Amino acid sequence: MSAEKPKIEAVGAYAPRFRVSAEEFERAWGRFHAAGVNAKAVPDADEDALTMGYEAAVRALDAAGRAGADVSFLAFASTTPPLAEEDLTARLGGMLAVPADATRHVFTGSTRAGTRAIDAALAAGPWADGSDGGDDEVDRVGLVVAADCPRGDPDSSEDHAAGAGAAAFVLSGSGAAEVAARAEYAEAFPGTRFRRTGEETVEGLGATGYERQAFTETLAGAVEQLDADVSEVDAAAVQAPDGKLHYRAAGALGVDAETIQRCATVHELGDTGAASVPLSLAKALEQDDERILAASFGSGGGADAFVVENERERGGDAVAAALALGGEDAERVGYAEYLRKRGELTSGPPEGGGAYVSVPSWKRTLDQRHRLLAGRCPECGDLNFPPEGACNACKSLVESYEEVQLPGTGTVEAATVISQGGAPPEFAEQQAQSGDFAVVVVALDGPDGESASVPAQVVSADPQSVEIGDRVAATMRRIYTQEGVTRYGFKVRPQGTE
Repeated sequence: MSAEKPKIEAVGAYAPRFRVSAEEFERAWGRFHAAGVNAKAVPDADEDALTMGYEAAVRALDAAGRAGADVSFLAFASTTPPLAEEDLTARLGGMLAVPADATRHVFTGSTRAGTRAIDAALAAGPWADGSDGGDDEVDRVGLVVAADCPRGDPDSSEDHAAGAGAAAFVLSGSGAAEVAARAEYAEAFPGTRFRRTGEETVEGLGATGYERQAFTETLAGAVEQLDADVSEVDAAAVQAPDGKLHYRAAGALGVDAETIQRCATVHELGDTGAASVPLSLAKALEQDDERILAASFGSGGGADAFVVENERERGGDAVAAALALGGEDAERVGYAEYLRKRGELTSGPPEGGGAYVSVPSWKRTLDQRHRLLAGRCPECGDLNFPPEGACNACKSLVESYEEVQLPGTGTVEAATVISQGGAPPEFAEQQAQSGDFAVVVVALDGPDGESASVPAQVVSADPQSVEIGDRVAATMRRIYTQEGVTRYGFKVRPQGTE
């Protein structure tokens, strides 16, 4: 097994395309409690921390030229996991085709969770199958994913700042950026940020001086433990619960405000919780910053600090990066639309009437829904999706199809728009939150010019703009929830959109 110290080989990032501005909050409440936040990212009705994490992870793996099968260590970090108790790395790993025997960890309960996950991956060491170092050794990598979408009570500073986003890191022995020093520090500061058991919203005491002291002293304590000089870092990725507090801590951390601003994401995405520092670190690496300080603050008084050195400064390769953070392509929404997407203005799912699919039945279709596994008919060679029952082409009753992995791109063959009152009951709540959506029949590309036709919902597009002949690509979203269990599966979006 390689003795190389694990390094960052590639980064990926994702933020929802919707944005609500500070001005919209001011119009609604007469004031805005998150100074320095210009706008914040808003998840669509079928997005959550898991789907955002998937988006970031796919981008990181693609940037590295890696596949899920190469991952032997998977970590997922979030303060807003879709389920309070379930190992979500099993679902995330299934979506990414990570091997079943990969080491997995979930980190939650603190905004420090993202850097805790990175630290765990670094401590786990390099990854490789085989121990002889020979030609047939297979490179294995670590994958760290941090995704978050915090929320607070509507007229609170926590909610006015609360945004959404995800970052992912591929770590390997051959990466281009090394964590040269890392440290942690903790001192009890209860009440700085907390979420009560069974609640969805985070709270704070509103004691500004106390919260500033907790934030600054704890972060400074971690930075002081570093065996490194941070005075000349090019960028500083610092926890950003709002648009100003991280700048106020600059002096105590030994950096200036411009160094923090260089890779800040809070001004356009809002407070991204456990993904705050990972997102800023990903941005700094995309910019080829040579020396980066990463400092995260955890609810209650814990902190992590890293110094990342990019080999670019020594003439080496850059970290591969694929960041999809919206930018000019972001779509602005009003305050009422923001509340609607959060589910504040809807009455919840209708009682009964939906198509019932048991969890065991759903489980049997996960390979198709998550990884687009089609089947080739042994009689006529036609592609079938899903690969079960009689062949669509020759009508032969097939017991076993040959598995064919589809790449996830395709062409729209038919399209319609689902409006209020037209959605099946299991999709009614999503329609109420997101508005009209397009449903298509898409010919998913197969090998050698073949295709398999399947129905799919369209995301990230004006439903009225979807037309026959459009090229689309698959992504992962929430489908619906029954019996308290959310079903995730593929949807499609216009090819080339983020």
